[in-house]
Amino acid sequence: QVQLVESGGGLVQAGGSLRLSCTASGPSFGSYVMGWFRQTPGKEREFVATITWSGANTYYANSVKGRFTISRDNARNTVYLQMNNLKPEDTAVYYCAAALRPIPTMSAPRDYEYEYWGQGTQVTVSS
Repeated sequence: QVQLVESGGGLVQAGGSLRLSCTASGPSFGSYVMGWFRQTPGKEREFVATITWSGANTYYANSVKGRFTISRDNARNTVYLQMNNLKPEDTAVYYCAAALRPIPTMSAPRDYEYEYWGQGTQVTVSS
């Protein structure tokens, strides 16, 4: 069983930056594909970014490409999401997720392909 705890959310002005962290407890963190999703009220959860177990490959939604960076530190059981040049439309609850099974399409993963989820952290970007 893996437990994920996100932190780092908050209120920021448009153009600003935030770094989200997600720390995992449980075994074999280095074996998991890790991802970030986000959700706003009334909408489905949306893929943001994902990273392979080694950190060698990363994938991003088009809406965040060039502004967000996902990374991981397997020694610290932590995955990060650096968010730069934030826009009001980035406002959402951000969720960290972990997948042990292979994900068929890493460039566009589905939320049901991740077995474990954090509780979410709110990011609000003011205009």
